[in-house]
Amino acid sequence: MDAVQRLRAGEPAGLVARSLEVNRQELYRWSRDVDKFGERAFPGVGQKRAEETRIAELERKIGQQVLEIDFLKRALQHVEQQRQLRAANGGASFTNKSSAK
Repeated sequence: MDAVQRLRAGEPAGLVARSLEVNRQELYRWSRDVDKFGERAFPGVGQKRAEETRIAELERKIGQQVLEIDFLKRALQHVEQQRQLRAANGGASFTNKSSAK
């Protein structure tokens, strides 16, 4: 917050950025975050805003669903190949199951 206060007090962005060893664009982003979130803009070291946490959670869920979809597509392709092989061989099954009961 100190950097944003310095900017708003009229201190040149380049000077503030150099003193903090950050990019000027980062300072401007911080200023926008303060405008948008107020005191919640910087909740503390290592803590994320609730919105960022929720986005990360949803991205993980999407990744998991992509993996599940890929698995199911491969399983469906395998089943379809087996069905086509059975149809090509007159319906004979390719399993090793015994016909004895």
